[in-house]
Amino acid sequence: MTQPEYDFAVIGHPISHSRSPDIHAEFARQTGISMQYGRIDAEPDQFEETVRQFFANGGRGLNITVPYKERAFDMAQPHLSQRAREAGAVNTLWVKDAMIHGCNTDGVGLVRDLNRLGTLRPGIKILILGAGGAARGVVGPLREQGCGLLMIANRTFSKADTLVKEHIALHPQDTGVITACSLNDPRLEQDWDLIINATSSSLGGATIELPDMAFGNDTFIYDMMYGAKPTPFLDYAARHRKLAMADGLGMLVCQAAESFRIWHGIEPAVDAVIEQIRMQLVAHVR
Repeated sequence: MTQPEYDFAVIGHPISHSRSPDIHAEFARQTGISMQYGRIDAEPDQFEETVRQFFANGGRGLNITVPYKERAFDMAQPHLSQRAREAGAVNTLWVKDAMIHGCNTDGVGLVRDLNRLGTLRPGIKILILGAGGAARGVVGPLREQGCGLLMIANRTFSKADTLVKEHIALHPQDTGVITACSLNDPRLEQDWDLIINATSSSLGGATIELPDMAFGNDTFIYDMMYGAKPTPFLDYAARHRKLAMADGLGMLVCQAAESFRIWHGIEPAVDAVIEQIRMQLVAHVR
């Protein structure tokens, strides 16, 4: 197959909705770096060959989105960052010494956005909803921020428990700090500092219900999903009380900024880019 003439691209299936080209175009403009960034829609049976051909044709970097992050992880073995190894998934690829290397920037992106929003502090109590790939990619980076408690709640307890045990096996010092529970566990009935929705429930218009006691006066609500309007989970939380909240657009831009830094050695500013992409989203639905 013939590849488009891009230095960099995002690859997934489907891919037409991706905001990554707009984000990286702004980063390039702001830093004065010349780059061509496009979209590649790879059919499931063509992903690996498409990646190899992209780099063989002189491509310099790829962002990976659904449903290929785990397959990108396999392709980058053994040249994986520690973040990628812990996440079990890769969203950033590049070639060094003729070998494909991989990293996962999702967790760093979330932490950078939360710090930008002023929500992280030592000893914070964090509740993560969901135990899938989105949660797996952020547990380690969140723990590195010095949280006092990080509880992973999932409908299927065993999935959350497995995620916690895998993390503890690598970081035994986190025993008792990172824990798992089901969505009907009484331990949810406490005042959380930060609640993160790492499920995809908002995509289908559904949400996860929590005990009223989980929402304190100063609880910050964060949904990894984003859109032109508040997500169903943010709407649900807002019905309980007036709380500070944010969707995942900032995380998207911040994880892209980390990919940009890996490729170019320059960390771009994100605030103006987040605002610009937000305006594009809103304009699109008018």
